[in-house]
Amino acid sequence: MRKILVTGALGQIGSELVFKLREVYGKENVVASGRRIKEGHEELIESGPFEIVNIQEEKQITDVVKKYNINTIINLAALLSAVGEKMPVRCWDVNMNGLYNILEVGRKEGCMIYNPSSIAAFGPSTPPDNTPQDTIQRPTTMYGVTKVAGELLCDYYHTKFGVDTRGVRFPGLISYQTLPGGGTTDYAVHIYYDALKNGEYTSFIGKGTQMDMMYMPDALDAIIDLMEADSDKLIHRNAFNVSAMSFAPEDLEASIKKFIPDFKLHYDVDPERQAIADTWPNSLDDSAAREEWGWDPKYDLDAMTKDMLDKLKVKLDL
Repeated sequence: MRKILVTGALGQIGSELVFKLREVYGKENVVASGRRIKEGHEELIESGPFEIVNIQEEKQITDVVKKYNINTIINLAALLSAVGEKMPVRCWDVNMNGLYNILEVGRKEGCMIYNPSSIAAFGPSTPPDNTPQDTIQRPTTMYGVTKVAGELLCDYYHTKFGVDTRGVRFPGLISYQTLPGGGTTDYAVHIYYDALKNGEYTSFIGKGTQMDMMYMPDALDAIIDLMEADSDKLIHRNAFNVSAMSFAPEDLEASIKKFIPDFKLHYDVDPERQAIADTWPNSLDDSAAREEWGWDPKYDLDAMTKDMLDKLKVKLDL
């Protein structure tokens, strides 16, 4: 029986993943954790085991692993791209030293480690279109640096110590349930809220800026599917490209107009976040994930837009 610890469980991914995992594996087998209790997450905290865990404290991780007989750790605790550029030293400390502690616990306690990477692991010298699985990675953000280093560190722990490490490179993630926490792709979530509430949105990302994106239900499936994949079939293990759709702000505008015809999109570009976006791929080649563990996303842009708007109308009582 899989016993799972999710770190960073109150973030954008974790706050939805925990519920999904508890449906699949049973609520008593999925321990959610966070550095502190956050207001607005009472339902998640009360739906199953919850522990305060700071991943920068190895003993705290070990204590929870032993208490619940954990055999799988999904490490979602991290500072994201835009926040990481404002606090680069803090970003390195959380993302890298925290990951090192997770891997050490995995080595000592025999746990599988799932640690997601990101398209931020690529940089301006990476081929931008249909970016290969294996290619040059020279990111220009601290967040991206930590993701490349994290991929390599996970590879090292697998080859050196036999730790079963796995992960994907997530694109921008879009969800109606939890707002994102300071990433460059956040506009693609906020635009839906403003479309419904105000009929217009001002994008901090410029027109023509193509980026890979994914709807959260597909992201959750990617985590579980790779976690359950046959280890013998995995070649890349820790850094699978996964893709579902690629679009620029005006493409998202056109999709929303199919459901809200009078919607208007404006631009007020944030130079810092635009500079980050300009270094990321336009689209990813995810053939390795499809071949090695059957990756197959379910949502394209219009299907995501329809579902987002339908769900947000209920959530916002509109």
